[in-house]
Amino acid sequence: MITFPYLSEIIRKNDYRIIMVVVDGLGGIPSPNTGLSELESAKIPNVDQLAQSSDCGLSTPVLPGITPGSGPGHLSLFGYDPIQHIIGRGALEAFGAGVTIKQGEIAARGNFCTIDGTGLITDRRAGRISTTDCQRLCTLLSSITIPQISIQVVPGEGHRFTIVFRGKDLSPDISSNDPQAVGTHPLTLVGFNKSSNSMIQIVNRFLDEAKELLCKEQHANMVLLRGFSSIPDIPSMATAYQLNPAAIAAYPMYRGLAQLIGMNVLPTGKTFQQEIQTLKDNYLDYDFFFLHYKDADTAGEDGDFKSKVKALEEFDRLIPELNALQPTVLAITGDHSTPSVMKGHSWHPVPFLIHSKYAIKGVTPTFSEKSCKSGSIGIIPAQHLMLSILAHADKLTKFGA
Repeated sequence: MITFPYLSEIIRKNDYRIIMVVVDGLGGIPSPNTGLSELESAKIPNVDQLAQSSDCGLSTPVLPGITPGSGPGHLSLFGYDPIQHIIGRGALEAFGAGVTIKQGEIAARGNFCTIDGTGLITDRRAGRISTTDCQRLCTLLSSITIPQISIQVVPGEGHRFTIVFRGKDLSPDISSNDPQAVGTHPLTLVGFNKSSNSMIQIVNRFLDEAKELLCKEQHANMVLLRGFSSIPDIPSMATAYQLNPAAIAAYPMYRGLAQLIGMNVLPTGKTFQQEIQTLKDNYLDYDFFFLHYKDADTAGEDGDFKSKVKALEEFDRLIPELNALQPTVLAITGDHSTPSVMKGHSWHPVPFLIHSKYAIKGVTPTFSEKSCKSGSIGIIPAQHLMLSILAHADKLTKFGA
């Protein structure tokens, strides 16, 4: 958690409500064609208006120059040191998919991908196959048998799936076969210690049989596995902050992370509009809400600048529904930057705003990377953002005499 040993002495519980909206992949960098980022290009009058009456700034998810995954990026926003508290992608995906993992069991995140006749990856996401196709292919992979090992393959959204290995001599200490790039072969698995040799043999056998089973598929003819992990030991956000927190997220990984840190995960639909409806339906039952908006990150990873701009504009149109709830604090930020020109996550600081009656108004004219850099809070580590949010909700008392 936040490295402040006196936190428990200054936390206080009240009935004020906090809404934290995480726009996945929010930040960007200027397009070489226009000199403007996606946020600067988008027409987002509602968020801009919020920024004008909010405390704004930029947050660094991990450390300067370090590009975060979605897990570390979100952990930071909730006040955890992402270097001290490492949660593997596989465990997050498994919990989010409703799969129970016990001690000694290993989970990994899977992608269906496309390889050509020479084994080179041509599409890491298999043309973004449908969830229906994913379910069919996961059933196919579930037929793979390895002596003394139980394998559970759970379909996710689109090209994503989760795999859980159960049995003896398992280890999370192996590398990924996903190079996170096209035009290259899947990577050779590497063990981080001697105890991982058995796990490498098990996973290699699964990969070999998966390739054989999928060879006739047009797009999803191979799999990429990453984030091998087991159950982490992590403190509860609900206990540390004396909150009754709820998570509303369509994607399994974010539900999994929320569950692991002590949030109640609310069933919801697949769109952000449905997430907002879930928020409305449960608004009186919790005092902290985490809402996740995915579309900006998806467009950024695809390198589609215009689609990311559109995703930001669609998000903006729903802001009045959040304002209508009149939360004590409305915070909007992102877990990391996903510049379209880079087609992936980056190390760039992420804009944020904290709207409350205590905010310093008139400092930030628009919600963008450049404007927020000059905001009232400046550039801070993302793990410190939660303290500011709690303070704006009157949930922190004075420290010291």
